[in-house]
Amino acid sequence: MKRSRAEFPPRDALTALLDSEGRVVIRVTPGARTESLTLNEGGLAAKVRAKPQDGAANEAVRKLLAAAYGVPPSRVALLHGATSREKLFRIDR
Repeated sequence: MKRSRAEFPPRDALTALLDSEGRVVIRVTPGARTESLTLNEGGLAAKVRAKPQDGAANEAVRKLLAAAYGVPPSRVALLHGATSREKLFRIDR
């Protein structure tokens, strides 16, 4: 079965969520059927297929953010919230 591409909001809307240091807060839902980034009242929400085991979901979110912001995954770093649904990432542009 073919996997569909992840869905992203417009890049300008994503860029507007970054603070002056390139950080963004994101709420993560692991184990979802599809992968996507969505905008909501609280900021950015991500759904990833990976389960929250051994950092797999964090890595999936990092790759998803990299694709959405158009940067290599090595330029996206998890700063806070490794075991929480609320995470803080830095995107180096």
